[in-house]
Order: sequence, then C-alpha cells, then structure tokens
Amino acid sequence: MKFTCSLIAFFLLCLLNSGPLLAQNPAPTKDSLWILETRDGNTHVGTIQKIRDTTLINTQFGLLRIPNANIISLERSSQAGKMVQGEFWQANNYATRHFWGPSGYGLKKGQGYYQNTWVLLNQVSYGFTDHFTLGLGLVPTFLFGAREYIPFWLTPKFSFPYKNGKGAFGFGTILFGLLRSDVNEGIGILYGANTFGTPDRQFTIGLGYGYSTDGGLADYPSISLSGQRRLSKRWVFLTENYMLAVGNDDGLLGFISAGARYMGKSIALDFGGVMPYGGGIDFLIAVPWLGITVPFK
Repeated sequence: MKFTCSLIAFFLLCLLNSGPLLAQNPAPTKDSLWILETRDGNTHVGTIQKIRDTTLINTQFGLLRIPNANIISLERSSQAGKMVQGEFWQANNYATRHFWGPSGYGLKKGQGYYQNTWVLLNQVSYGFTDHFTLGLGLVPTFLFGAREYIPFWLTPKFSFPYKNGKGAFGFGTILFGLLRSDVNEGIGILYGANTFGTPDRQFTIGLGYGYSTDGGLADYPSISLSGQRRLSKRWVFLTENYMLAVGNDDGLLGFISAGARYMGKSIALDFGGVMPYGGGIDFLIAVPWLGITVPFK
C-alpha cells in the first residue's frame, strides 16, 4: 500500500506544480503564420497585421477584420496545424501513441488527453514539459462493487525530438499495480522507442524489458514495430505489433494489429483488430479494438 500511495502522490504533486492546465498562447507577431478560430466555427489562416479591439488577419482570400470578442483561439500555424493543398489540417496531437503503445514523440507542455478503451480502460495523460509526459490510468472496478481490486497503471515518458523534425526518441516505463492495502508490489515494462518520420508519417521500433518492483527482470526482451500514416485531413492508418520470446518450446508470442483513427475537431476515434500469434496458439482469432480520445489543453 505504501508503494501504491507513493506513486499516486507523485502524480498529484506533478499535477499541482504544473501550473494551469490551459496553455497560454504567445503574443501574435507580424512575421509568422497564425490559425484563428471564431465562435461561428470558421478557421482562418494568415498573418496578423494589427491587434487592438479587433484582429486584422491577412489570408489568401484577403484582409479580414474580426472583433476580438468573436475569437475563441489564436495559435501559431506550426502548433495548430498546416495547410495542405489549400485545406487546413489540424496538428496531429495523437502522434505520441499508436493504438495504445507509445511512440518516440511526447506531448507538448500544457497538452493532455483523456483516453477510454474498451469502455473499462481509462487514462489521463499530460505534458508537464516539452520532454516529459505522465499518464495515470485505472479500471473502475468500484463501479461494479469490487472495491478491493482496482487495477491502475502509470506511464511516465521522456521524449527528445530530432533537431531535423523527422523523428524522436522516447523512453520510460509502464507500471501496473493494484490499489489494495495488502499489495505492495507491481509489475511493469521498461522501454525505449525510436520513431522515424514526422508526426503524420512515422515508423517506431521499440524495445522493452518486463520487471517486477521486488527486483525481478525478464530474461527476454519484447520488440515492437508500429507506425501510422495520415491519409487525409481526418483519417490516419494505424498498426501496432509486438513480439516476445517466451523462453520455452512455444518460441515466440506476439500480437499484430491494424486499423484507423478518425481525428475530429474535439475527439478522436480508434478502431481496428488485434490478432495474437505463436505461443502455442493454433487458431486464428481477431479481437476488435475500440477507443476514444478527448484532448484538452
């Protein structure tokens, strides 16, 4: 119980010291491209000429004068998105993970999201700095009367993008435990993830070692090969695959998955299928995957 309480306290302490959850936009300048969103749902892209009681934004369609009271967001183009063949694509803020496993990219400071998978798996992740992301997840078994067994997990990750903007390296751990007074141990995996490519088009190679908090370390590593490719303004192709040496006559145990992500304006939907192989499995079965993600910043 002491071990569990210490982990939860660490997460809450980071959250309290992180400042407001709402990120503050920097002051606009004339020499950069900005994304301006109005209360009527329109999005304008251009340079800011002047800001007083109104905002003047010079777009490809001409100069627009917009009262500040009608503006709900104003962000740099590099942070909010980009123009692709005359169409505005919002930034891929979900590039930090595939279906569930991490990529080398991390959340920016002030970014966060709530993720729900298979209804019961819940996780909140938040970028405390541009290089450190922390997630806390749990299965709310207390809703079904099982108050003595509440599974939880922590996902601290450090991330360092390449200077050329075409990749990132991340490392961290995924630690699982139970919120019970008589359980002081947990299990987890230490991992490194090297991502090649941009957030919209990436391929990730991961290496991990399982461990237990009482000092045990797995004899064999796990290897992951994952990727995602943005197909359009809203759609992304996803694949996430794992291979683990089980250390017996069954050889390798693995999982392969493929599917898609729909990126809406304020929510993302993941769906696909997961298929196990090896490890003595002599039949084919595909388990459906369904998850939603709600970002906040």
